[in-house]
Amino acid sequence: MSRNIKASSPSQGHGKLGVLLLNLGTPDATDYWSMRRYLGEFLWDPRVIESSGRFSRISWWFILNLIILTTRPGRSGALYDRIWDREKNDSPLRVISFSQKEKLQEFFDRTRPGDEIVVDVAMRYGNPSTEQRLQALKDRGCDRILLVPLYPQYSSPTTASANDKAFEALKSMRWQPAIRTMPAYFDHPLYIDALARSVRDATQKGGFEPEILVTSYHGMPRSYVDAGDPYFDQCHVTSSLLAERLGWDRQRIVVAFQSRFGPEEWLKPYTDEVIASLAGSGVKNIAAISPAFSVDCLETLEEIAMEGRDEFLQNGGEKFLYVPCLNDGQAGMELLFSLVSNELEGWSKSK
Repeated sequence: MSRNIKASSPSQGHGKLGVLLLNLGTPDATDYWSMRRYLGEFLWDPRVIESSGRFSRISWWFILNLIILTTRPGRSGALYDRIWDREKNDSPLRVISFSQKEKLQEFFDRTRPGDEIVVDVAMRYGNPSTEQRLQALKDRGCDRILLVPLYPQYSSPTTASANDKAFEALKSMRWQPAIRTMPAYFDHPLYIDALARSVRDATQKGGFEPEILVTSYHGMPRSYVDAGDPYFDQCHVTSSLLAERLGWDRQRIVVAFQSRFGPEEWLKPYTDEVIASLAGSGVKNIAAISPAFSVDCLETLEEIAMEGRDEFLQNGGEKFLYVPCLNDGQAGMELLFSLVSNELEGWSKSK
């Protein structure tokens, strides 16, 4: 006995191109429970805290929920409170990320209207969630979606985790869009140019030429690199290319790693120790930049711009300059537009 099946289509048509910007994430507020939800999702990610011989996944659950999440939310909330955007009552990372989305949408609307490109933004942890925004793009008629992890250097806890979350969301979709993922861009000429431009602009505004530029990258357990993660090498390539682009002696740029967590050995040298050591050795003027972060956040605004400054001045330094992330500035947006446009080739209707 045959059955008649009626064809259906999305209510808003199809054939559009989706661009989903992916960033790490942020708590919704600085109170205990908001911080607990955010940290719980972040620290439970197996890409961030890998099970090893020291503990199993089960034992980590007990450590996380019965020890870490009882005390850390309060301390972390106080740190977030120092950099919180009071005017918009939101974190700088989310505020800037939405501005990036709006500016990139304006770029495409103005330069490639025939392609029907829809830009959105999602967070790996917190809101807006990756699952929610993927579904929203699909509902708007996007049958091809480019995932754009905003991490210049590839690493398992960042790029891979962001893509994992997206593919996990796709599992529940009966009708999946076609998916592409944007690769790391740690050595892209436009990225290096944008970093160099940000250093020049910041030093000009700061009114002094730093003796040393500390390039501080997000930290990672050493064991991850030993297992094959390319992150460490890509960070060094970025800093070397930046020195070359600035026309500086390579010795003026120092590579360091921040944000350690737990007793395991992390990538060295550690940023706080480097900054203190530079001041103690007689270096009077330094600048610091965080090339692994595309948007300013707690790790840059509090840990480097505030704590790093205090560390340097308290140990004998005289002038400390923080170079902001590329954020939604002109150089950063031109870079993003170029990267995304390149990855849309073959899908685009524009010539």
